[in-house]
Amino acid sequence: MTKETIAERKNDHLDIVLDPRRACSAVDPGYAALTFEHCAVPELRLDDIDIRAVLFGRPLSAPLLISSMTGGAVRATQINRNLAEAAEVLGIALAVGSQRIALETDADQGLTRQLREFAPSIPLLANFGAAQLVAGYGLDEAQRAVDMIQADALIIHLNPLQEAVQVGGDRNWIGVYAALEALALRLPVPLVAKEVGAGISPSVAQRLLDAGVSVIDVAGAGGTSWAAVEAERTLDPQQRAIAKAFTGWGIPSAQAISAVRRACPAAQLIASGGIRDGIDAAKAIRLGANLVGQAAGVLDAALIGPEAVVEHFQVLIEQLRIACFCTGSANLAELAKAPLLAPFDPSKL
Repeated sequence: MTKETIAERKNDHLDIVLDPRRACSAVDPGYAALTFEHCAVPELRLDDIDIRAVLFGRPLSAPLLISSMTGGAVRATQINRNLAEAAEVLGIALAVGSQRIALETDADQGLTRQLREFAPSIPLLANFGAAQLVAGYGLDEAQRAVDMIQADALIIHLNPLQEAVQVGGDRNWIGVYAALEALALRLPVPLVAKEVGAGISPSVAQRLLDAGVSVIDVAGAGGTSWAAVEAERTLDPQQRAIAKAFTGWGIPSAQAISAVRRACPAAQLIASGGIRDGIDAAKAIRLGANLVGQAAGVLDAALIGPEAVVEHFQVLIEQLRIACFCTGSANLAELAKAPLLAPFDPSKL
């Protein structure tokens, strides 16, 4: 694929994701079905609630990650700067979008060491796709991606559905586990395996961990659907029909978190996919997530400036803190055990 084609595709992606009507999954992420048991007497001071977390040895003021969302468009340079500056102010982690263009061309899209200068204290996560590992990427490209932004870890994103429905997508996924295992043995920073909106199953999560991956981002269905995005991009009616059939495909986010946590009790889990607000974030933590990621939900703010991004996440953080308060949870460990109401069945009254 040419430089121009990749850049045009990424720019299309950005335009489509900015319109939720065009990009939203047909899957319910599952958070609405969960209801916390309200604690009418929390015996806590709201301001004392501790929602701090740690990722790759760096402290976080809240268990939040700005998830990967850009990687090719020229305007990504300003978006990446806005996100980095905001993440530093907020004390939360930042994952960049795919670095494939920056690795293969002279278009860095703002993914340089300057990004670390904007965000000196937070966890920064580099990123490229698993399909590139099969196509020939190895330790050299991985190290370059990490060095490019002085990252604390490298995300390998898993997007087989998107590649399958994308015109010219990468169809060969044979050898991904072996490539991950070889990379994990030699790369000096941790690997993160991240889906892009169809979810990671317990069996795949375990195989990824066995291959040396340190963190799993389940990225379940319920947020952006990349099948929907690719359906919007194509002008071929047949290809559009193929892609649109998969807009309801995937493991709902809430279900993916819970299932992977049960199967992999010691794993470091990130929950993303359909996180709308701090209450959803609280529910994700209750289901077993250590951190919560959001991408499309903050993209509008990222186009405005770092202040808008800060304001967006300040709202989410306060919602999360109040959810802790109203469940009687003094910290995230207690929130992870907060009682949930059983489904209400009027017939049993």
